[in-house]
Amino acid sequence: MNPKKIKIGCASAFWGDTSSAARQLVEKGDIDYLVSDFLAEMTMSILAGSKKNNPKMGYATDFIDQLSPLLETIKSKNIKVISNAGGVNLNSCKEALEEIAHSLGIALNIAIIAGDDLMSKKNELMGMNIKEMETDQELPDNLLSANAYLGAIPINEALKNNADIVITGRCVDSALVLGPLMYEFNWSSTDYDLLAAGSLAGHIIECGAQCTGGNFTDWKKVKGFENIGFPVIEVSSNGEFVVSKPENTGGLVSFGTVAEQFLYEIGDPGQYILPDVICDFRSVLIEEIDKDKVLVKGAKGFAPTKNYKVSATFFDGYRSIGFLVIGGKDAAVKAQICGEAILKKTELLMNDNNFAPFDETLITVIGSNSIYGSTPSMDMDIKEVTLRIVVTHQDKSALRIFTKEIAQAATGMTPGVINYLGGRPKISPSIKLFSFLIDKTFIDIDVITSTNRKRVKIDEGGSIFQSSPDQPDIFIQGKYTKEVPLISLAYARSGDKGDHANIGIIARKKEYLNHISASLSEETVKNLFRHFCKGEVLKWHVPGINGINFLLKNSLDGGGMSSLRIDPQGKSYAQQLLEFPIKVPDSIYEEISLKNKG
Repeated sequence: MNPKKIKIGCASAFWGDTSSAARQLVEKGDIDYLVSDFLAEMTMSILAGSKKNNPKMGYATDFIDQLSPLLETIKSKNIKVISNAGGVNLNSCKEALEEIAHSLGIALNIAIIAGDDLMSKKNELMGMNIKEMETDQELPDNLLSANAYLGAIPINEALKNNADIVITGRCVDSALVLGPLMYEFNWSSTDYDLLAAGSLAGHIIECGAQCTGGNFTDWKKVKGFENIGFPVIEVSSNGEFVVSKPENTGGLVSFGTVAEQFLYEIGDPGQYILPDVICDFRSVLIEEIDKDKVLVKGAKGFAPTKNYKVSATFFDGYRSIGFLVIGGKDAAVKAQICGEAILKKTELLMNDNNFAPFDETLITVIGSNSIYGSTPSMDMDIKEVTLRIVVTHQDKSALRIFTKEIAQAATGMTPGVINYLGGRPKISPSIKLFSFLIDKTFIDIDVITSTNRKRVKIDEGGSIFQSSPDQPDIFIQGKYTKEVPLISLAYARSGDKGDHANIGIIARKKEYLNHISASLSEETVKNLFRHFCKGEVLKWHVPGINGINFLLKNSLDGGGMSSLRIDPQGKSYAQQLLEFPIKVPDSIYEEISLKNKG
């Protein structure tokens, strides 16, 4: 008798992902479950604003658009659907889907998971002396949203209540996968190794095509980006799973693509904290077993903490961004001078009108290697660049002065201003993130269907986070004189964790790892990113995959929503690190040189 296996496909990594993935997975994926992730911190604040303007909105409308033409097929194939598309208006999302199903004559039991939205408890929160997790800032009173990251147990309960579709608000991305695995395999809330395995399965596919060849170091080996396959995992009851994609689709599923996603956006690999379990991923094994099929196993789990993480957003004035394209000789230098002049002129006009100075400003000359911390200079042979100027202020009227002073550079400043991108700059609210912890007992979680409402019991937990010590290198680096770029020896992927960035590195061969680790210390990485990284750099080894994970603290100018930079999520950091020279023995140098010639 073959053991039971469950196949889950992920159709969306964020609100804005391709609209074709759901159809691909439903029609070609041979799946039991379809999951889709739509939410990010910025998305939550947008949805909150949308609901304020229209009480019927506040959910991810793309979910309805993508699912509607597939409902008949989903019903006929008995595919269950789980998504966090509910945003801040779960009921409206449910009603919109029910209306379409009713019009098609399809009977669906749709459940929603309520409890993550804490805005109704704002007054209570304000009286609890809450502090931001990283900065110790007090909770601001002008909150736009406040949502707890719920776990998988409520999704499991919804499926036990015969839900065909489960719509959640904010939950950890991996819970969309762990929930159905708990249900199908009857995993309990204390089966910590299994919960860690299921969470890892969710983590691997939560970013959609990133594990099937998207955003991959060896991108030149990936074919068919225009029809990239979205991930399908086949999970066994023991927690082991195989990552694949539908047949006759583009992309690539390999050790490298899966390993990169494995380390994406994690901090301490020995203490990956989720609502249901603390995961230890250091012994995870990743193995290619066939073309576009990769086996993953080896996660360990421990009891969870007693807290939920809450992501709140708040209003902090306004921002405006202006763009100019500048060409010709000394284009980068001309752009820098124009940017500085525009700011100075605007500030003079603001002062004349009794406005305070800008809260923040940032000039970026796109095309001048700005992400490397470079300053435009006369010896840079660049013939076209884009000047980007960002300003923030508490008063929208002050920013209106700025918006009117961009275009004049075309006739009143340096030569070569050749395009005014986007017209006059727009003014938008400046939204910032505020993260904190809340005791699990503070939150009531309900599973709601058309006929039933059930309170969900959550184990309180109680484990305390303690960063796991790094494992030392196996042997000491020799005194080598030859160097090769890191990309010759490793894969790498970077991402964001609030205001922190991580860079995951995976050696292409085990024998490369020690040389990589010896050349890349915490100090080395800190120095390389000194223009951005304001905090410490932490380093952990991940022995199971011959990997290393770096965490660069306070390196994103406040993180995704707050940052004024062109790379607010650290997506380019791995690309920069891959150029770093690694000292290697002659044998490896010759091996790499021969490979490059071939």
